Amino acid sequence: MAAAAGGWCAASGRRRRRRAKEKEEDGGAAVLRRLQDARDELLSSGFWAASAGACGAAAGGGGGGGGGRGLTAVPVPAGAVREPLGSGLVWRCVCYGLGRFAACPTARLQLAFLLLLLEMLAVPPSRCFLFDPAFSELELAALEALGLRLLPENEEGKHSINGSPTLFYMVHCGKALYNNLLWRNWSVGALSNMVIIGNSFKGIEERLLSRILERDYSYIAKILKGVEEVALPAHPRYLDTFNDTSIHWFPAHKLERLSAEIWEFVEEPTYEECDDLEIIKKGEEGSQHGPAPVQP
Repeated sequence: MAAAAGGWCAASGRRRRRRAKEKEEDGGAAVLRRLQDARDELLSSGFWAASAGACGAAAGGGGGGGGGRGLTAVPVPAGAVREPLGSGLVWRCVCYGLGRFAACPTARLQLAFLLLLLEMLAVPPSRCFLFDPAFSELELAALEALGLRLLPENEEGKHSINGSPTLFYMVHCGKALYNNLLWRNWSVGALSNMVIIGNSFKGIEERLLSRILERDYSYIAKILKGVEEVALPAHPRYLDTFNDTSIHWFPAHKLERLSAEIWEFVEEPTYEECDDLEIIKKGEEGSQHGPAPVQP
């Protein structure tokens, strides 16, 4: 409100818009500052140093150092990691289900981890594509400021790598997203050019009855003998943030040993009998606004 002769009147529309813009800019700067704080925390806690050994190994890189503050880098068997990520090609990254990182410390730490990972693997931010229907305007603007890109629509995890080596970052996503991703890339050539950081496939196998796993998530069930998996290290500060999170990759020599019948069945998953589908299906997201998404 502004003072005027005879009383008070509303501030001009131009002034309100200016104040709203200033508030939005302050909010965006605060989000980026909190994200930087989360990055610093991961580095100072030793969790990143311990995790980078596993991530770097799965990526064919050096790993960025050993353990820190009592943590030990995850051991990866020599020769277990295949060529693609270390082949000198420029990799892409796809991130699903990050969540409301402006307000949620857990999601913010997961985004900070992703940014550290992109730095270590020399993946340009412009080659990292994200989707989460929960992103707010403020978060979409923060992602744009970081140089990251948005996927144009809800793919339900059905993202084809189209011949480009791709890292999928899917921490705490629903099982159907992993299953859909595997289905969309169901070939030796595609799977051997993928790395997935997300819920442990071993853990999924242990928690689900075999008949449910094979009925509802058949592609996860079939790939269990063709995947290598390394868990991120346990840390008391991040039990909720990265619990049950593993790095998965698919060595060509292991995939080639799977039976021919496994590759012949390529029916798209429907989940008709699934009682607890853990994904937001296309068309159920509600409206989403923000920086224009681009085709990856």
